[in-house]
Amino acid sequence: MVPKPLPTVLVLDDEQRSVETLGRILQDEFDVHCATTIEAAETILQREWVQIILCDQRMPEMTGVEFLMRVRKQWPEVIRMIISGYTDSADIIDAVNEAGIYHFITKPWQPADLLMKLHNAAKLFRLQRLNEQLAVELKLRPETVADELEEKRQLLRARFDWELGIVRSPDSPMNHVCEIIQHVAPFNVNVLLTGESGTGKELCARALHYNSLRQDGPFVAENCGALPDELLESELFGHKRGAFTGAVDDRVGLFERADGGTIFLDEIGDMP
Repeated sequence: MVPKPLPTVLVLDDEQRSVETLGRILQDEFDVHCATTIEAAETILQREWVQIILCDQRMPEMTGVEFLMRVRKQWPEVIRMIISGYTDSADIIDAVNEAGIYHFITKPWQPADLLMKLHNAAKLFRLQRLNEQLAVELKLRPETVADELEEKRQLLRARFDWELGIVRSPDSPMNHVCEIIQHVAPFNVNVLLTGESGTGKELCARALHYNSLRQDGPFVAENCGALPDELLESELFGHKRGAFTGAVDDRVGLFERADGGTIFLDEIGDMP
């Protein structure tokens, strides 16, 4: 069996040590390409099918936001991420509004957390590609796409089914959790999921969604702990153009995007 190709990540940082460190951490799970200059990064983007960019913010040639704005115009499908030791709110707002970044990761970072974020970015890239394919098929074969779309929805429901989608042993403590999910899912109520990092809270949230009456609506997830206080309100509720410095366009909030579906607020305990 031919192994599946690894997701391709471009790491851009003007500090050679940082590039080497990130390369070592990512190389087992990603196809990593490294660059220390803007020119080298653009050469890689022209030559390789890059899915994710992990870019430093403070660089001598231009900022990470400025570079990712260029990337957004030329390679809009690439998932853009910034990693920085600086948490200036203006930088973060510009990154979200102008460069359309997926994540602003602050230093110091933990390898396991960084790998998880990159794997989530790779999943987002695949979902974007699938969405594009479905849009094309809808135009070309409208009479069959509806059936195929329903089939994909059924696969999603099976994947996150409370009984079969959450893998566990016969005497697992998760059995009681799954019973609660089964009882709660049909009701239109707020649910608080608690547990240590990595214990499957998002998996349970998806199981709740795909076993509820909202299963045909969107499932929207947001890591509240990864956003600064001044940006969180805008991300959740949206804003109008000119509402604050850096708000160059109207932005729909996550609550509105999740209308008719489910919103999962990860790390909500870190909110002020």
